[in-house]
Amino acid sequence: MDISVVERTIAIAGGIVVGITAFWALKNDWKSVGLDNQVFKLMLFLLGVGAILAILAGANVIGNFPKAA
Repeated sequence: MDISVVERTIAIAGGIVVGITAFWALKNDWKSVGLDNQVFKLMLFLLGVGAILAILAGANVIGNFPKAA
């Protein structure tokens, strides 16, 4: 087993866990008011987007760059 397979598996599993947790917390905190809560919601959204990017990178959908000449 290659180390890259292990890294990709950890990225996918971690992305799923973090994404579900971030979007679930965002759903539960959606109706809160106040500036600090708005910043918190923005941070949760960005965390969820980052988790989606980690899943896509782990699944080899994004980040495939050809070798330099």
